[in-house]
Amino acid sequence: MANMKNTMKALIWHKDGSIELTDRPVPKILHPKDAIVKVTLSSICTSDLHIIHNAVPQAVSETILGHEFVGEVVETGADIKNISKGDRVSANCETFCGECFFCKRGYINNCIKGGWKLGCTIDGCQAEYVRVPYADTGLTKIPDNISYKNALFVGDILSSGYFGALMCEIQSGDTIAVIGAGPVGLCAMQCARILGAGKIIAIDIDESRLNIVKQQNLADITLNPNTDNCEKIIKEQTDKRGADGVIEAAGTKETFKLAWQIARPNAVVGIVAMYEEAQILPLPDMYGKNLTFKTGGVDATHCKELLQLISEGKINTDFLISEEIPLENIIEAYKKFSQKQEGMLKIAITPFLNE
Repeated sequence: MANMKNTMKALIWHKDGSIELTDRPVPKILHPKDAIVKVTLSSICTSDLHIIHNAVPQAVSETILGHEFVGEVVETGADIKNISKGDRVSANCETFCGECFFCKRGYINNCIKGGWKLGCTIDGCQAEYVRVPYADTGLTKIPDNISYKNALFVGDILSSGYFGALMCEIQSGDTIAVIGAGPVGLCAMQCARILGAGKIIAIDIDESRLNIVKQQNLADITLNPNTDNCEKIIKEQTDKRGADGVIEAAGTKETFKLAWQIARPNAVVGIVAMYEEAQILPLPDMYGKNLTFKTGGVDATHCKELLQLISEGKINTDFLISEEIPLENIIEAYKKFSQKQEGMLKIAITPFLNE
């Protein structure tokens, strides 16, 4: 990597729950299937907060945080075939080999050689440069008519929303309830519509987020559990059946319970939320509803298709960026993000101001 410096700024997390912007060596190719990417935009995810709070058992402290980013390829390993130096790329939040038992079946979150690791068990993207293992599968070229900003969320929250919609096995005209109007839930609403949902119901206790749903025309009905009887209203909207599919993107004890309550018999409940505590299935209470629960880490295998949908103007995630903050101020950005200020959705981390 000619003309590149040897050290860079990077955000690491400590076991005590603190974070620090510090100097780290610029990553190098360690395996022929690696690529080095110069980060042009990254973002902070709720899962980053879960890591800091020691709620992700496999996470390794002193690791560079972050897994949601776009950038420019600056070096590739000898075995890389799909991307080249200079390519603009969107990164998958997971690293996966594409060849193992699970990858061949599309379950890339469970890849034997990779799995969800960036910013968790290996260094992530909240830095100036990042090493991406299995880059041929983990990086997707960005079409020329898409900006870095347009593509920022493809490999994580947009893929998560799509994953949640797919789990619901949507049939044309279905009523889909989305619990949580945060970034993943908002993406899930767009994806559910693309997959054929006839009616989308958005549920959140934050009125500012429900207002965003209305402004972006992402749902047909918005409900606030603090003021609305969600189960009653949804049954009124569905001939007393309940929602054909429920996407749970909030991650609390209350929303987990609400998800199965508003689902019609024989519905699918797709859980894309991360919980910081165990949830209990009250089987006697739901006996006879014959529900199917699907959950797990996102299998983000549709990045190319999602980029194409953005290119065609069928999906837009630009509105999710509430603020842009340069890397040198990333600790301030984490404070803002964790405080969940009104109207805050996502913060985009830009390169150093002096670059």
